[in-house]
Formats: sequence, C-alpha cells, structure tokens
Amino acid sequence: MSQKGKFELSHIDSEGSARMVDVSGKAVTDRTATAGCSVIVEPRTLALIKEKSLKKGDVLSIARLAGIMGAKKTSDLIPLCHPLNLTSIEVELSLDDTRSSIEVIATAKISGKTGVEMEALTAVTISALTIYDMIKAVDKSTKITDIRLLHKAGGKSADYVSN
Repeated sequence: MSQKGKFELSHIDSEGSARMVDVSGKAVTDRTATAGCSVIVEPRTLALIKEKSLKKGDVLSIARLAGIMGAKKTSDLIPLCHPLNLTSIEVELSLDDTRSSIEVIATAKISGKTGVEMEALTAVTISALTIYDMIKAVDKSTKITDIRLLHKAGGKSADYVSN
C-alpha cells in the first residue's frame, strides 16, 4: 500500500498507463503455483465421459493436453504476462460422482524471476473450456465454476494457501 492508503498496482505506471513489470532485478528462485476449477455436468454426461463414448474422443486426455498447451501460451493471451520457460506443468482431472463434476487441478513450476500463477490459472481454464467444447453437443447446461489459485510458493512474497 502507498502512504495514502491506496493499493499500488505493479502493472500501472505513475501516469496510469499499463506496463509490464521489470523483473530484471529479481533473483531467480524456484516457484510453483497450483490452481483449480470445477466443471459441473449432467450425470448422464459424466457417464459418457467415463465410458469415453463421446464422438469427439477422450475428453479427459484432450482437456489435459489443452491445459498444458494453454499454460505455455499464457503470455500470448494475457497482455502483461512475461513469457516464461516453464520447467513443469501438470494437469490432473478427476471425476466426482457426488457433485457430477470434473475437478481440474494444474500445477506450474519454474526457476525464474516471476511467478507462475497465471500459467496455472490458464491451464485449468483452458482445460475446462476444452471439456465444454467436447461435451456441448450433449450438455449445454455445463457450468465452469470456482476458478481459483490454490497454492503459490517461491519468490519474495510469502507462500499462499487458499482456505
């Protein structure tokens, strides 16, 4: 916070214009971020996903690959993100019969000067959108919910764990 009690935004310069943050003076550290989301579907749709019987193919495998690809393209999608050389991106998808959902978790890792939160968040979002694209013909009521950062570690700021 500034002395006036307002938050200072690192992506805004003194004249109010958007800018990319200069990370040249930061130390290279190991950084990780984990994000998650839920894709709520009809029970019959969840059964089709389990059976791998949708016309477009294996929903979970394709969504996993899309999430990995999306994480690698984050700086192309989000204007002020730095292009990063990720050391790892893992996307896990699990089926939850109780909620009739696909739970998506992505973890991004890097040894670098800036964090990987946006890459993890992009991975889960692209995975969820891919699921929607693959099932929309049979389930237009699909809901993508709770896109959130679950954990962040590394860098100068304290580690973060969501509640």
